[in-house]
Amino acid sequence: MSSHGADAVAASRAPLTGDAVEPLVKSGVLTRAAVVNAAASTNSELLEALAADPVPWPHLSAFVADHQTAGRGRAGRVWETPAGAALTVSLVIRPQGIGRSAWGWAPLVVGLATVRALRSWGVEAWVKWPNDIIVQTDTDSVPGWGRWRKCVGILCESAPGQDAVIAGIGINVSQGADELPVPHATSLALVQAGTLDRVSLLRSVALELGSAVAAWEGDDTSIPISHDVAAVCASIGWDVTVDVPSGPPVAGTAIGLSDEGGLVIQTPSGQRRTVLAGDVRVRQS
Repeated sequence: MSSHGADAVAASRAPLTGDAVEPLVKSGVLTRAAVVNAAASTNSELLEALAADPVPWPHLSAFVADHQTAGRGRAGRVWETPAGAALTVSLVIRPQGIGRSAWGWAPLVVGLATVRALRSWGVEAWVKWPNDIIVQTDTDSVPGWGRWRKCVGILCESAPGQDAVIAGIGINVSQGADELPVPHATSLALVQAGTLDRVSLLRSVALELGSAVAAWEGDDTSIPISHDVAAVCASIGWDVTVDVPSGPPVAGTAIGLSDEGGLVIQTPSGQRRTVLAGDVRVRQS
């Protein structure tokens, strides 16, 4: 790496501090922000804080870690990044007028907001059902992913005994190719020129999340938010195999989203199956 490149990476990994994030609270983008140097999991920390006292954590309050050492993903996976290389944040969502039976849409609503935020920065991002954000690359094909690469992971969890969803978002910002944990991962630095300031990125995500949740809450319009989600869901149209939590994998063509936010698969026999949870793998000819 050139000295200029090294300097750019160092600048992009400047410590994320409370003082840097506080303007987002003062401007109303966030309602509260707690910032720590390091945390094992921002979701776990925020869930513990809400359990102790939910009052100080209103809608769109945030728990941010400059370095997350053991982030939790879906199905018990662990996610770790180099210090300062990612935006790791958990936000409180308190959806009004939306029953818990509809909370299955939460990761897709968060995904929609994240896609919109990244596209505002020039990153052609898409949702990979149910909770990843991906970009298409010209790199070699990876089994189950093709040329798509993951740059964001999302984990939504309900806060026990409360009308709140914790939305954990981990965005790979400045990792180099040799710092990525798996072949299907990438970072924003690798898919676009220049570097991104993590505070500005957090601002974009929070603004888009506020707008997306408001649309979700008022989803009695002629164009429901499910249409907006489907429009940015790259998985629709793929030939896929979905590994489900129980039972054999479901194979076919992803043709849309169900009312519950599940992925609708049309099997080779013409049967339609709705999958509510699972890992989607691209089937390549």
